[in-house]
Amino acid sequence: MGALRLTPGELTLEALRLLWCEPRPIELDPGCYEKVERAAATVRSIVARGKTVYGINTGFGLLAQTRIPADQLERLQTNLVLSHSTGVGEPLGEAETRLAMALKLASLAQGYSGCTRATLDCLNAMLDHGMYPLIPGKGSVGASGDLAPLAHLSAALLGHGRVRWNGRTLDAGEGLAA
Repeated sequence: MGALRLTPGELTLEALRLLWCEPRPIELDPGCYEKVERAAATVRSIVARGKTVYGINTGFGLLAQTRIPADQLERLQTNLVLSHSTGVGEPLGEAETRLAMALKLASLAQGYSGCTRATLDCLNAMLDHGMYPLIPGKGSVGASGDLAPLAHLSAALLGHGRVRWNGRTLDAGEGLAA
């Protein structure tokens, strides 16, 4: 079984079907990294210049006009992810979780989110090693319906929540360390 080549913007149903049927390594098109790093540099520049930009260094909702100090941004982002990790019920199966992870990887690799290459590499490594976040099958917030599931996925990247790996359920931090 060869690696699945993932080119941002060109993910096919056939590729998703292959990934659904069985785990396989994912090879990101190396061309995506320049755009990803450029977007991450834009975010770093915004923070360094002290510019106020919603979603980067402001609160959310009623606090959207409140600027958050640079030394509190990591806490802000972590708390945002954890506050949306509100799903309940039995976790999604490995195939569904694998697809959610691959779709998120494909989306982030387009270079519009401002995430770092390290985020892509971590998500890809988890996929390649068959380490899947436990994503509850029910519940979300917002009209899109994917905030809670994606928050559980993202929380695992931050070392929060639980993951499934080699037939065991582990704390995400323990799984990432392994």
